[in-house]
Amino acid sequence: MTKKTRTVLFLTCSILFLLVAPFVVLYSQGYRLDLENKKFSQTGGLFLKILPKQAEIYLDGKLKEKTDFFFGSILIENLLPKKHKIEVKKAGYYSWQKTLEIKEKEVTEAKNIILFPRNFDFQILTKNIESFWFSPDQTKIILKEKEKNNWSLKLYDLNNKFKIHLINDKDISLKEVNLLNLEFSKDLKRIILETGVGEEIKYFTLSLSQTPPTITEITSPSPPIKDVLTYQEVKGDVYYLDKFGYLFKNNDKLTEKAFPIKQETKYNLKVLSSLIFLKEGKTLFLFNPETKIFEKFFEPINYYKISPDSNKVVYSSDYEIWIFYLKDFLPNKRTGDKVFLSRFSEKIRNVYWLNSDYLVFTTGNKIKITEIDERDKINIIDVEKFKNPDIFWDKIRKRLYVLSEGNLYFSRVLLP
Repeated sequence: MTKKTRTVLFLTCSILFLLVAPFVVLYSQGYRLDLENKKFSQTGGLFLKILPKQAEIYLDGKLKEKTDFFFGSILIENLLPKKHKIEVKKAGYYSWQKTLEIKEKEVTEAKNIILFPRNFDFQILTKNIESFWFSPDQTKIILKEKEKNNWSLKLYDLNNKFKIHLINDKDISLKEVNLLNLEFSKDLKRIILETGVGEEIKYFTLSLSQTPPTITEITSPSPPIKDVLTYQEVKGDVYYLDKFGYLFKNNDKLTEKAFPIKQETKYNLKVLSSLIFLKEGKTLFLFNPETKIFEKFFEPINYYKISPDSNKVVYSSDYEIWIFYLKDFLPNKRTGDKVFLSRFSEKIRNVYWLNSDYLVFTTGNKIKITEIDERDKINIIDVEKFKNPDIFWDKIRKRLYVLSEGNLYFSRVLLP
């Protein structure tokens, strides 16, 4: 090789190095050529965590890869900063879709994706049921069964899977008896019945720890303090609103100004996390510890429940569902966010948290499950149609129970 050839080769390699080196450096620092905008942009990433595992990830319509077998998660790197369409699929399950924005030098996360089965495999647990009540520990169900022109109460043991007879309406009175309400005692050894006997309201306790169970008439379930309109016991503390409109925690008065009490109006006090709600008919009030008064929160309201992680409250009217985020809520600073989730054409009933990121509820004859991630469109699935369904979410066994046309159904296990 001549000296001239070596010189030309050296100069050529040097020029190529000078041309390529900046691109190599930019690539190593996470920059990519954005052909759409005709410039170099620093990339971002996308982290997904999905149940069930080994789901397929599609990015902008193309199959990217599957989630791992052990954790059901995936990190996709070197994505251009723009909005990307993401779709998660698995055979036999509803897909999940959302358009998420990827930003430079940031990882966009969707850590709570659940794919629900297309077949919930509902089976009949028992028949001829008018109403049902789960015990607070979700080990028992009290069933109100039809018996020709009468009714009876039976207990279904979910752990041992057997049913026993408790009482029928004639054990209470020979007159017509309407069961108005049923509650479990704190020790779960009794149930308290509110009944309409003729034109009278009568209360009874029914022992569940004796065989056969014994029924005893009581005057009425009395609160632990006199002159109480509504109360709730929380971890040994008693919160109550007295008949004069003052809010108390044990013996300490929390309000300085009386709340205006309306006659013949139903009140319900509920303490959720650090918040104190008061429901007056269809209006929900929230206690402000700074001003020491109840302030109107939402109207009209039907359901409101705190999430399992105690960071959110779901509340709904006849046709709308809202989420109130508590994680940034400080007792003396009203920083909690109210987020509108969705509106439906049919009335909403039976709202439950499946976990802290998904809700199950009914609208008309449909059972629906929705996520609460309001980024882009919300993923909502129709589970199945039942006539006038009443539902209950068993958070212990992760099953959905549905009462429709006298049949009590249960689903397959829905969550890990």
